[in-house]
Amino acid sequence: MAQEYASTQPQGFQNRINKIAIVGAGGQVGKFITEELLKVGKQEITAITRKGSETVIPAGVTTKQVDYDDPESLKAALEGQDALVITMSVMAPKDQETKLIEAAAAANVAWILPNEFGYDVTHPGLYKDTLLGAQKAAYRDQIEKLGKSSWIGVTCGFWYEFSLSGGPERYGFDLDKRSVTFFDEGSTRINTSTWPQCGRAVANLLNLKVLPDDEDDKSASLLHYRNKFVYISSFNLSQRDMLDSVLRVTGTTEKDWKIDHEGCEERYKAGVAQLQTGDRRGFAKLMYTRVFFPDGSGDYETSKGLQNDVLGLPKEDLDEYTKIALQTVQTVQYA
Repeated sequence: MAQEYASTQPQGFQNRINKIAIVGAGGQVGKFITEELLKVGKQEITAITRKGSETVIPAGVTTKQVDYDDPESLKAALEGQDALVITMSVMAPKDQETKLIEAAAAANVAWILPNEFGYDVTHPGLYKDTLLGAQKAAYRDQIEKLGKSSWIGVTCGFWYEFSLSGGPERYGFDLDKRSVTFFDEGSTRINTSTWPQCGRAVANLLNLKVLPDDEDDKSASLLHYRNKFVYISSFNLSQRDMLDSVLRVTGTTEKDWKIDHEGCEERYKAGVAQLQTGDRRGFAKLMYTRVFFPDGSGDYETSKGLQNDVLGLPKEDLDEYTKIALQTVQTVQYA
């Protein structure tokens, strides 16, 4: 395929994304993506929601309700959009993303950010062992086969404040009980991102120019990431680093905490067995534990590099987001 430049496009070509549709605009990461796009303020944002949804959508965002069983409903909602951002729970019906991708193709939406926003699914071990690799690859393949849209995946690792506060199945911490289980020695480093960093990454990505201006233009553009992943991160750290941050924020010492150890492979197998009994906590356990295997799978910063600088992402304060995680636990318990 010949290199494309804005200077060679037909008259009227706009070298930017002007209209963005978001699925899950009021959800966990979708909320932050929406907020950051509104802060930039250069695009029209549309939230795609189910009919009858009572999700609160921020002011300044247009809402279009759809029926996932009606392809025309989805197509109509996406008509005129330049990009579609899909954020949804891993527990959402598997065909929901398929239907969105088909509708985006029918509506000639040029760019899709599929429901990635997690660990590096291109790593062979994670692809095979976390139960989501083939499913996510199928969505990306579908986009390419339909031939109307291009995709960009955002790899951000697990969400830090969510994972630290979410119980021992995730990063091994029970903050309320002051206990932590280290996987192996707790020294394996992984990449992890905060929700605001994910939001900034998507907003800044979708504010890149679509094509280079001409052959002399070496600045970043969406074309550079067409049908590829961008890798972003807030922190590269181990469970021990997380505990050090918790100790600083809480003013406690290791003597105040119950610290256990569990082998990664044994813990992963226990998660698989737990899931097979129908206990969904096993899915979180196996997925999170697999990222901490000592094979570098969770540390994509070292193996792939990051696009933080290209996307203008700031350095963040670890203790600030550890404090947010602690407050989240308290809010959940005492609200």
